[in-house]
This record gives sequence, structure tokens and C-alpha cells, in this order.
Amino acid sequence: MTDLHRSARRARSAAAAALVAVLAVSTAACGKSPDPSPVPTAAKPSSTSSKASIDIADVQKFISEVPSWGADDWKKWATQNGFKPEDLQAIKRYWDTKKPTDRGTGESVKPDKQAPSYRDMTPPAAIPAKPQQHPYSADTAVVGKIFFLNETGEEHHCSGTVVADPSHPGKSNLVWTAAHCVHSGKGGDYFQKLMFVPAYNRSGAVSNGRTVDSWDKVAPLGRWAIDSPLVMPQWTQEGTHVGNQASQFDFAVIRMTPIEGSRSLEEAVGGAVPIWFNAKQDEITAPKAYGYPVDPPFDGQELEHCDSAVKLTPFSFQASRPPMLGIGCTMTGGSSGGGWFTTQNGKRVLFSNVSIGAEDAGWQAGPTLGPEAKKMFEAFIAK
Repeated sequence: MTDLHRSARRARSAAAAALVAVLAVSTAACGKSPDPSPVPTAAKPSSTSSKASIDIADVQKFISEVPSWGADDWKKWATQNGFKPEDLQAIKRYWDTKKPTDRGTGESVKPDKQAPSYRDMTPPAAIPAKPQQHPYSADTAVVGKIFFLNETGEEHHCSGTVVADPSHPGKSNLVWTAAHCVHSGKGGDYFQKLMFVPAYNRSGAVSNGRTVDSWDKVAPLGRWAIDSPLVMPQWTQEGTHVGNQASQFDFAVIRMTPIEGSRSLEEAVGGAVPIWFNAKQDEITAPKAYGYPVDPPFDGQELEHCDSAVKLTPFSFQASRPPMLGIGCTMTGGSSGGGWFTTQNGKRVLFSNVSIGAEDAGWQAGPTLGPEAKKMFEAFIAK
């Protein structure tokens, strides 16, 4: 390798390391809640299993044992994951006092520059995000905007997708998103007042700077409040808003409950997307990323998408974990948690979600939904 080639490689690696940032949940201007709910303390369940201890006194030992967990261990984690159920009406009352068009600003953070293979990764070329035409088509009704309060009471925004629930065919209330849209990670807790609005602004009522005072104008299919969530143990013990090894498990599943009415999410939106676990990179063709980016040049009111015709770019922060998958996309903060779709056997499926991204360079990365993601999901729906 010539000195010129070495210099070019170092420059490319340095540029990538300087640009990547978690596409963090976007902070709205309203600030702290006037009546914030107490933040629950994360549970530290003990285990009766000698094979896979659910005891986080020794964090590294705990994390190393997760891959060997059996069904009982996962069910225990799903049951004792530290989330304190909230009052449905309290969630409704909070958001009913807010205008749905409050605009947020994104958070930018630097990655872990010590990531071994990330430093040598060549970022995918930028793909401009395109707004979904109004009224949104039926197949995009599964994508929605997530509203919640972080630990300091600030209002934030993310994106999510209605996914199929094999335990309740045709009546799923499950939303798939990023873990950092649900839980603050290491040393933190689950967020509060989480609400999901499928097909947000479907008609274009708040497009082009228009404002409305009622949620029914931007939530034509209804609103849903959090019932219970689940994230990976690795996220709760290692997760930060700096891209690191926990980003390789930056995904979450949430069970929702309707704020108005009794229909399930799947019934309301007209469908739910199956999750394709253990998809191989070369099997994923024409990936599409969807979300509600809030940071400039976006305003959080439009559903945007990036359509790729090239292969995904794999890289990792820790080689022993399922890799991150990179895609060219200019979406910004607020698109976190948005679904990534492809086709399997002629059917649209979700294979990942937005986790981290280099907004200035026009690319994003999402986690591989491997065997551990599948076990987490199965434990959650069996709970």
C-alpha cells in the first residue's frame, strides 16, 4: 500500500468517525412536563436458573450470558424489565394540552471512535429523502410518529412501525422502534408519556407551515398509548446516545393500547408488517427507510423515505455481535426507530430500524435483527 493510499484511507476513516451520530430523538420546545410522572427505578431481577443468571450485579458476566438464555430466562426478562405502567388517561390529558405541530430540534452526538471495524468502514453514498405524497397510501399507514418525555421531562419525537403479532393475528397492538426511543440506556430508565400516532399528518393538514389545534386533524387513524415495552439487556447496561456496541442491539418492541375506542392498531391502520428475523445481507434487496425527521431541513410533519438500489454496508462496533447495516439516507433526528423494509417471498417485511446516522454525510445505520432479537420478541408476545 502506498503512502498516498494509506493517507487516503486514514482521511476517509477519520471523516466517517467525525460524522456519525445517533439520530437521536428530537427535543420539542415545550420543555418539562407541568406534572411529570415519577421515573421508575430499573428492576434487577434475580434468577433461579443456574444456566443464565438474570442478575446484573456483575454487568459483564450478565451480558455475556444473554446469548445462552433459554425461553424461561427471556420470559423472566420480559416480565421484570423495570417499566412502570402509566395511567392511560394521564397520557391522554398530557398530550391533549399540546399542539400536535410543536416543532423539535435534533440532538447530535459523536460515536465511539475506538470501534474497530467502524473506523475502516466506507460510508454508503447519500440518498436524498423524499416526502410521501398526500394522502398517504394504505401501505404506509403502518408507519407513525412517536411522542414521549425523556427523564428530564423534555418532549421528544421518534418514528415507529406497526408490526404483526403472531399471538394475536389480525389484531396486533405492537410497534417496533429503536431502543433509544424507549429507554435512555446505561444508568437510565424507560421514558414517560409515550404515544404513537400512525399515519401522522396523512392528509397534509399541517404541511407547508400550517397549524391545527386538535389531534384529530393529524391523527386520522387514532392515537395509542404505551402499555408495556421491552429492550435488550445490552441496551439497558451499555446504551448511550453515542454510537457504540449497544447500538448493535438498538431496537425495541412496545405493546400499545388505544387512547380512544377499542380497535387494535392493526385493525385501525389496515395491516401490520411481519418482522424478518435472521435475514442475510445478500437476501435484502431494494431496502427502503421510513421516518419523520424533525431536524432541518425537515420539520417533523412529513413522512419521508429513502429508497436504495445498492447493497447495505455492514460494519460493527463489536465483532461478536450482529453487525450494523448502513444505508444512504439524508433523514435527520426524529427518524430514529423508523422501519426499514424489503420484500421476502413477494411480501413486504421489516428487517431493521434507524439507529445511528451521519446526518451531514447522508447515511444511516440500523441493527441486524438476529437470533437474540427474535428471542426477545418471542418472549415479549408470550408474556
